Amino acid sequence: MNVPSYRDRTALSRHRVWVVLAWCASLPVACAVAAADEPAVRFSTEGDRLDISIGRARVATYAFRDKEILRPYFSTVATMSGRQVTRNHPPRKDADATDHPSMHPGIWVAFGDLGGEDFWRNKGRVIHRRFVEEAKANGSRGAFVAENEYVSKDGTTLCREQCRWTVAAQAGGWWLLYDGSFTASVDGLGFGDQEEMGLGVRMATPFTAANGGEIRDSAGRKNEKAVWGQQAEWCDYGGTIDGRRIGVAVVPHAENFGRSWFHVRDYGLMVANPFGRNAFTRGETSRVDVPLDKPLRLRYATFIYDAAAGEAPDVGEIYRTLEK
Repeated sequence: MNVPSYRDRTALSRHRVWVVLAWCASLPVACAVAAADEPAVRFSTEGDRLDISIGRARVATYAFRDKEILRPYFSTVATMSGRQVTRNHPPRKDADATDHPSMHPGIWVAFGDLGGEDFWRNKGRVIHRRFVEEAKANGSRGAFVAENEYVSKDGTTLCREQCRWTVAAQAGGWWLLYDGSFTASVDGLGFGDQEEMGLGVRMATPFTAANGGEIRDSAGRKNEKAVWGQQAEWCDYGGTIDGRRIGVAVVPHAENFGRSWFHVRDYGLMVANPFGRNAFTRGETSRVDVPLDKPLRLRYATFIYDAAAGEAPDVGEIYRTLEK
């Protein structure tokens, strides 16, 4: 793999936290037995949708096939208290900005340049082939493994993705963990250099910085002007509604091939992107090759939280808590 020169080794403490996350994500669901007072994760499938509930609240819907959005995604993502944190899908004219309706459905993984094809803007198609592991839950944890195929406009299969999505509830919020492996189907496959690459979130309109919400990152920077295009260990986007601090934090895995830049906008977009050296720094254009015999692995953690007003979560401390 042609790894860009910007790869930066992350701090040992952050590595230890992510080792714990990776270990937790790899556990069989049956081993994750929750205490009696922890909310239970549940899955239910209807058609091409997988509903995810924690306790009494439906916290997300995973759409694995869609006629308009040609890639899987999560919509109507909510806290365990039922407060929706992602924009309505489709956006409502009376309540939301209606830009990018087919690109920003909630939470998703997509790439504006993979093998020269644009899967972010629905030019290429990501086809859900099967569930390698059906959705199963036990107590406060659950997971499923999907196999997706990336197909170009001319019908060529460029690569296959196998991804594990893990849902884990804890006090104050829940985790959505992504662990994806991309295996090339054609020689010379590479990830290009754009802003629109990686894991994306479109925040619910009441939480956007344009409406009084706040973006902050691990370096203490705030809002689009300071955070956009910066590398960080994590980025948090949220706001205060009805006396509660509610939001979403995204943490790229410490062992991804390189650190992520954050493509964030005051209007509600947050993307963790390790592919955009030129897009963010105007430096040398990067390319990440995927040899036929060496898959590329990407991992992200997303935390959906609900806290007391004025108490934005200490994302680093939350991870340290997971180590115990």
